[in-house]
Amino acid sequence: MGERARLWAQLRCGIEPKTLAAVAAVLLAVCVFAVHHFWTGRPQTVRAPVADAPSPRPAPAPPPVAGRTGQRVVVDIVGKVRTPGVRRLPAGSRVADALRAAGGVREGTDTSGLNRARVLTDGEQIAVGKPPAAAPASPGAVAPGGTAGGSAGGPAGPVSLNSATATQLDALPGVGPVLAQHILDYRTQHGGFTSIDELRRVNGIGARRFADLRPLVQP
Repeated sequence: MGERARLWAQLRCGIEPKTLAAVAAVLLAVCVFAVHHFWTGRPQTVRAPVADAPSPRPAPAPPPVAGRTGQRVVVDIVGKVRTPGVRRLPAGSRVADALRAAGGVREGTDTSGLNRARVLTDGEQIAVGKPPAAAPASPGAVAPGGTAGGSAGGPAGPVSLNSATATQLDALPGVGPVLAQHILDYRTQHGGFTSIDELRRVNGIGARRFADLRPLVQP
């Protein structure tokens, strides 16, 4: 039977059996390659990349605390405190810190006109229960309600903008309780007055009123 098939192929196609086997092998190889190429080229499901969780940002460093830089302010505490005198306190300290450094306020002392939250300035004097020491009057300065050189009923010298109470500021000409409070608010917000010219920045003080107050006040 096999001999007949070979004879039939040879007579029908004119191809030797070995050649026919080689052609069949080549065709088989081509089919295998085609199947492999089709299999590897098929569409595949691609997973979306997983996004990495953002790394937490480092917390900002806390601002330096006042007084830890080695800077100091020197203030003179006078009046009705247990141990008055000159005190050296960390920069950024407030009036309340100065009162504690002086042993506290004596019992029964009225401190309603003292702003305990105000930031201290170097070289200032804190008067507790009494008006601050008046500076010498400049030559030609006119006291309110009097003549040059001061007279009865007027202050002995310029009023300190950094340590005056609301009552002392109210006594200045043209000030009144509302404007006195504005001056105290500005002093608290800006840590005190560094010059008399800063008085122009206070709400309610115009050029004319500033000209009247200039010879009567000091930083």
